[in-house]
Amino acid sequence: MKDDEWAFVAPYLALLREDAPQRRHPLRALFNALRYLGHTGCQWRYLPHDLPLWAAVYQQWTRWRDARVFEDIVHDLNELQRMLLDRPATPSAVILDGRVLQSTPESGHRAGYDGGKRRKGSKAHIAVDTLGQLLSVVITPANAQERDQVGELCERVQAVTGQTVQVGFVDQGYTGEEAEYAAAVHDIDLQVVKKLDGQTGFVLLPRRWVVERSFAWLSRFRRLARDYERLSSTLQQLHFVVFTCIMLARHSNSA
Repeated sequence: MKDDEWAFVAPYLALLREDAPQRRHPLRALFNALRYLGHTGCQWRYLPHDLPLWAAVYQQWTRWRDARVFEDIVHDLNELQRMLLDRPATPSAVILDGRVLQSTPESGHRAGYDGGKRRKGSKAHIAVDTLGQLLSVVITPANAQERDQVGELCERVQAVTGQTVQVGFVDQGYTGEEAEYAAAVHDIDLQVVKKLDGQTGFVLLPRRWVVERSFAWLSRFRRLARDYERLSSTLQQLHFVVFTCIMLARHSNSA
């Protein structure tokens, strides 16, 4: 990772002082190993030998995961990116959607079957702003309905943005009074973006395409190609790790 990227994330990752006596590996090397795992999707024990021992990387990852440090990194990068584009630091509109991640033996104990997608696994429900930047993630079995997660997603979105979001764009899977009410409780007007009469097959819908692009970004990281995690909290936080990698590279390239 580049020096300017490390300079940004180091304060978030330093849960202990860099010179703490129990630290055996540099934090930067541990973070690079986590990035490698996210990009390649390899098993923990198969991390290359020029990186720190897998057990040390995993131990530090659990500390970062439980402290939710990557959520903080992504949220601050979101605000920075928006201000660089002369936008308000926090959004007034979001897009909600979910995608199914195929289950594996590790995740099978919490997998569900999505009849529409005909896949067994977990479902990642996400909220992004109109730039496609990640705001919140909720993990459920694949058979959970999107509309049932609206309340939790909206609650997290408003907590992150400071109650600035006014509108949420969704697809027809969120149709219904219950979903509309769940969003309204958090002062968000849920608007369903539908195809026009007569339209069939794939159609690029206004607003809705943004979240699909975000899913495409996530899919480039092989650790999120399927659900390889035993814990839903690990899968949830890995989404923020991936967006940390995406946004750091974006800021570095634009600098």
